Amino acid sequence: MEPFLSLIVPAHNEQDRLPISLPQIHDFLARQPYASEIVVVDSGSTDATAAVARDFAARWPELRLIAVPRPGKGLAVRHGMLAASGTYRFICDADLSMPIDQLPRFLPPALVDVDIAIASREAAGARRFGEPAYRHLIGRAFNTLVRLLTIPEIQDTQCGFKCFHRLAAEDLFRVQQIEGWTFDVEVLYIALRRGYRVVEVPIPWIYQAGSRVRVVRDSITMFADLFRIRRAWQRGDYARG
Repeated sequence: MEPFLSLIVPAHNEQDRLPISLPQIHDFLARQPYASEIVVVDSGSTDATAAVARDFAARWPELRLIAVPRPGKGLAVRHGMLAASGTYRFICDADLSMPIDQLPRFLPPALVDVDIAIASREAAGARRFGEPAYRHLIGRAFNTLVRLLTIPEIQDTQCGFKCFHRLAAEDLFRVQQIEGWTFDVEVLYIALRRGYRVVEVPIPWIYQAGSRVRVVRDSITMFADLFRIRRAWQRGDYARG
């Protein structure tokens, strides 16, 4: 029987976080009334990320590891989404900056007739804890560019917790091209233009140190990606096969 929920954890050099977050995820899912699976996607890690995930998988049959040979969060998420088998497929950052007990708010019966539900640190009712002011400022500056150049409808595209119905996931991630951080914008841009219903779910979000984002270098790449997304759409690169 296919699981109701697949929880995808993209992981690059997460040997320290996974031993903390995976038991929390597993314990939470074990208490739910539906079948679920955990898909850890190791994207080119140079530490013991894969070994940690294998150790948990040896004890938990509902967890499996997918190995991707090179880094890239977008690359990892695409592999995880397309390998998953759940009716709903949830991207979950390894740091659990959103407490895992918020997950039911993204699923029926809390949400109905929704194709994509994304966590938001900016929607009314959201709360941030412990985030340095400069990180918040950088994030809001990028979102301003996102809204000007691609997606005016969404206040927070970059939070690392998103839920896709199976049909939307399989449609969108088959045409996703960006392998880095801006994959969120790309997928949501395509989704809105294809008429999928997207909602933002305000969450409590707890800042975790040790972000993999390199502020200057990655910000430049992400800015360029916004133009790349628009050009790709205009060229028809995202057309359904």
